[in-house]
Amino acid sequence: MNRDLTQPPPAPATARQIAGVSAPVSPQVSYLTHALKSAPFVVLHLALVSVFFVEVSWPVVLLCFATYFWRMFGVTGGYHRYFAHRSYKTSRAFQFCLAFLGCSCLQKGPLWWAANHREHHLHSDTPKDPHSPHETTFWWSHVGWILTSEHEETPWNKITDWAKYPELRFLDRWHWVPGICLAISCFLLAGWSGLVWGFVVSTILLYHAVFTINSLSHLFGKRRYNTADDSRNNWILAIITLGEGWHNNHHHYQSSVNQGFFWWEIDISYSIIWGLSKVGLVWDLRKPNEKALTHRLITPLVGSSLEEVEARARS
Repeated sequence: MNRDLTQPPPAPATARQIAGVSAPVSPQVSYLTHALKSAPFVVLHLALVSVFFVEVSWPVVLLCFATYFWRMFGVTGGYHRYFAHRSYKTSRAFQFCLAFLGCSCLQKGPLWWAANHREHHLHSDTPKDPHSPHETTFWWSHVGWILTSEHEETPWNKITDWAKYPELRFLDRWHWVPGICLAISCFLLAGWSGLVWGFVVSTILLYHAVFTINSLSHLFGKRRYNTADDSRNNWILAIITLGEGWHNNHHHYQSSVNQGFFWWEIDISYSIIWGLSKVGLVWDLRKPNEKALTHRLITPLVGSSLEEVEARARS
């Protein structure tokens, strides 16, 4: 009998399941299990105090910047634009590299991340949105939602297109392994200072920079397009997230590989992807045409010129 490869392999049956007896889990056990799973996130934040006990030098600060920059691209260019929105194509080998880089951010696996992000777009700023600051609170949208058991498991029904790859299912299950590999590498490269600045500090900065897109980019900024949600363009968030801050643009045309629609809307992630396309590592980059860029504007055009949209956005 052939098994559906788009679904994760079934877990081995327990003795209770074989016997047909359900195994009730007490609230205390459930709470303890979830607390243990959330502990690394909390401990990593507490570990920030270690910056006061290690030497700070330019090499470790540069290491911090490098691990922040490239892992941010793992989220923006890999998890988000590739796995969640399929805005470009690549080989199976480079696909794995993107997933591995994304996992090193310690923001769970590529399938979990992409599936939950698709859920966000499907129900953006409604009660079913996993992290709307309007339907819940700023705290919940920023970090609370990922610490609850409600969003602990991968929503497999939202990610069947990628779940057929066993190597991606492996990374989704063992998502913490690349992060541990990075931590060890930073320690071997620059000792305790390398571990603290290259891994701990950069990971915390990475967490909260990415989280601002769920929280702040639905609260502060400008709206160009009349989307069904309250997504906003924020140039400051675009800088710290390599282009993700053009969030209203993104919600207007979700499958676009570029989220900065004009040359002055800085989108470093797109620049990297464009560079990768020039050396043949990625291809079929999806971009909005002029009709898409002038459609559904909050303030209608006097004429139908794309230049008018750009001039208005810069004013």
